[in-house]
Amino acid sequence: MSLTKELEKRSGAKCELCGATEDLNVFEVAPSKESIAACKVCIDQIENPDTVDVNHWRCLNDSMWSEVPAVQVVAWRMLTQLRAEGWPQDLLDMMYLDEETLEWAKATGIGEEEDENKVVHRDVNGVVLQAGDSVVLIKDLKVKGSSMVAKQGTAVRRISLDRDNEKYIEGKVGPTQIVIITDYVKKI
Repeated sequence: MSLTKELEKRSGAKCELCGATEDLNVFEVAPSKESIAACKVCIDQIENPDTVDVNHWRCLNDSMWSEVPAVQVVAWRMLTQLRAEGWPQDLLDMMYLDEETLEWAKATGIGEEEDENKVVHRDVNGVVLQAGDSVVLIKDLKVKGSSMVAKQGTAVRRISLDRDNEKYIEGKVGPTQIVIITDYVKKI
C-alpha cells in the first residue's frame, strides 16, 4: 500500500491537524521519516511561520490528543510556537508526550529558549509573567488619557506582554484595555 493511501486510510481522508478534507498532502515530520496527512493551509503555515493565522490552529485542541506520535509532535511544535498568545500555553500544559516523542518534537530547536537577551517580565515579587497569566493590582493606578482609576485589588486576566519592554504588560480593567507597569502587579 502506498504511503498516500496508508495516510488516507489512517486519517479518514482528513487533515490530521485541522480536519479539512480538501487539498490533502503528505507532510514529513522532520527529522524522522514519519508522515501525516495535512491540508495545504496547515502545511503552508508550518513551513512559513510569518503567515500563521493563530485562530486556524485552535483545531489543535482536538488533534493534540491523537494517538499518532507524528501528529502529537506537530501539534506540540505549533502550540509551542504560538504560546505567547495565551491559549496555546493552556493546551501545552494539558498535553502529555512520552520522553521519546518529546525529544522528537524538540529535535528541530522549537521550544528551546531563544536567547539570553530575551525580554523577561516579572511582577513586583520577581515572579516570571507569561502571556495569558492573571495578575492583581497592588495599588490604585490612574489611567493616562482617561479619568478612570484602576483600584488596588483589581484582577487583570489574560495579560499580554510587551515584546520590547520588560516593564510593560497589557490587560483589560473593566471594558478598557490598558498598559500596566509590572512593578504594580502581583501574579495570581
